[in-house]
Amino acid sequence: MNAIYVLWLRALKHFVRSRAQIVSSLGQPMLYLLALGFGLGPVFQRAGQGNYIQFIAPGVITMTVLFSAMFSGIGLIWDRQFGFLKETLVAPVPRLAVMAGRTLGGATVALMQGLLVLLLCMLFGFRPASLMAVPEALFYMALIAVVFCALGTALGSRLENMQAFPMVTSFVMMPMFFLSGALFPLDGLPGAMKYVTAANPLTYGVDGVRGALIGAWHFGAGIDSAVLVGVGALFVALGAWSFSRIQL
Repeated sequence: MNAIYVLWLRALKHFVRSRAQIVSSLGQPMLYLLALGFGLGPVFQRAGQGNYIQFIAPGVITMTVLFSAMFSGIGLIWDRQFGFLKETLVAPVPRLAVMAGRTLGGATVALMQGLLVLLLCMLFGFRPASLMAVPEALFYMALIAVVFCALGTALGSRLENMQAFPMVTSFVMMPMFFLSGALFPLDGLPGAMKYVTAANPLTYGVDGVRGALIGAWHFGAGIDSAVLVGVGALFVALGAWSFSRIQL
């Protein structure tokens, strides 16, 4: 438990002290809100779908959590190259505790960045259905953070080249994000697209955050929660297995 707490606290302190990371985490969401939210807003409204800022904001929040969670795995490669990981693994603590601490630390940072973007969205005109909607949305954001931090840990455990990690994660993240319903409604999709989006675990995260914040559910809270918990258990097991096989 001490190892988990120390690694979680290390990730949190690094985020709080890194002003550049905090500022940069707001840049891409702001671009999506400005370029798409206001650019496509009139088209979305003429199609009878309502306010596009209300629709896209949960997707942008989810995108922030996804990207931050996945890129937490690059810290594993960094620590391996500079020797910190070796010092951690030779300590008399189980590797599972080390992996759990890193995953929880990365998930906490991703959740904090998602919360910052939620506040940014509110500055651009987004309004949650109620104040009680925010804690429920945070629950889904936390699930997304844990799921994709574990996946980032699995990838970071298998890759040794720091330059290869962003390319591999972008290859995984970008299709996952664009095919999650973050930017477009899931109703009325062509047959093949319905199956692709339904097979995408991030779809259920987007639906959970959007449903919690504005009440626009597609699958429902029960299905979203069950899928995220199930996929999270699978990715955590995969991350733990990959981390246990790291060769220093």
